[in-house]
Amino acid sequence: MDELRTLFLLLVFFTWVVNPVYAAIQRGRAFAIFSAVVMTISNTGALAVHARLPDWVSAAWLPVLEVGFVYGVAAAALHYAHLVRARLRPGLFRVLVSGPGQAFVASGFMSAFWLLGLVVLRAPLALFGFDEMLRWLAPLDLVPYAAGLVALFTSSRPRSEVVRIRLDGGSKGDFTRVPVERYRRRTPTPLASRPLRIVQIADPHIGPWLAPTQLRAIVDDLVGKQPDLVLLTGDFLTMESNASPQALAEALAPLERLSDRCFAIFGNHDHEAPEVVRAGLAANGIQLLVDDSVCADTEAGPVQIVGADYRRRDREEHLATLLARHPRIDHHLRLLLLHDPSAFHDLPDDDVDLVLSGHTHGGQVGLVSFGLDWTVLSRSRWPDQGLFARGRSHLYVHRGTGFYGFPLRVGVPGEASVLELSVGSHAWAPR
Repeated sequence: MDELRTLFLLLVFFTWVVNPVYAAIQRGRAFAIFSAVVMTISNTGALAVHARLPDWVSAAWLPVLEVGFVYGVAAAALHYAHLVRARLRPGLFRVLVSGPGQAFVASGFMSAFWLLGLVVLRAPLALFGFDEMLRWLAPLDLVPYAAGLVALFTSSRPRSEVVRIRLDGGSKGDFTRVPVERYRRRTPTPLASRPLRIVQIADPHIGPWLAPTQLRAIVDDLVGKQPDLVLLTGDFLTMESNASPQALAEALAPLERLSDRCFAIFGNHDHEAPEVVRAGLAANGIQLLVDDSVCADTEAGPVQIVGADYRRRDREEHLATLLARHPRIDHHLRLLLLHDPSAFHDLPDDDVDLVLSGHTHGGQVGLVSFGLDWTVLSRSRWPDQGLFARGRSHLYVHRGTGFYGFPLRVGVPGEASVLELSVGSHAWAPR
């Protein structure tokens, strides 16, 4: 047992010191600082939980948890070492190293803040000598690790849905959330008039959590739904897939069958490897809109699609200029592809009918799986997921086809939906 505890401490030292130094030498200062900050927070939580295990875990279960902690930190060390020379790895590496390693890092990260919160609960009990109650509460230490383990399985695949959105043309006033109809595991009753059927692909982030073959299977299933439009709202790659130029083309190959109705924009991560993204989209005939627009004739009616490039600053001026350069066309539904939904607040009033965004991954942690709209981003500047409105303009925020970073989708599943969009009493009531 002492050997396992010593090995754990050595591996923690390795991830805390050796990994960032290796990153600094091989990749540069920025990634080294990133690694050091993440590991400092994560290891602080892991060390605090690990140190307390012998105080309350039974002799039968302690070796199991010790082995789990050793394996987790070893996988984290190997995964972060791999990111120094990032590239897509085989499935076995993702299952045995990347998944457990990142889940362990995420759990330690959460533990650092979780344990601080528990101090508020435990301090009065310790002050007044309620030692027995403190022992009962000791297993709460492992809640972040239990959440990390569960999230490894709940994060693996987006949920198939039909989402019905009705644009009635009336003004909603100030920014507000608007309910939508979601159909999961059941087919909705057909609408009286034909809606516009849109498939949105948002934030696939090809990498450890979504391999090209997995994304291809998801896209192939969505293509089988016969959408009128396929709209891709950015963030296609990760550090690993940036170095694998064939990955995106392979993953999106089913879209070649519908290439005349597929349109895409850049997300923030796409500017890390723009030519790789351009090539992957072009290989399948997908039109990239970089501050540009296009008109598409669909069975539901004509649609004008404006694609905004990702901007971090000066967004209000950028969007006003873009929309003025591509003004509304009569009797066309006017859509805007906008990667970051927080920029919805910067749009000119009532200039578009519907904005399609992603970027937030739905908040990743929340109560969406239970039919509630709350997520950890609900009070932030980012509209997290679902439908919103400001005046006559609407915003739909996709929960993400994949996600980046920690494997922590808890209560917020990914999304593989078909949007059925109607306007007024007919799919396209002329304006």
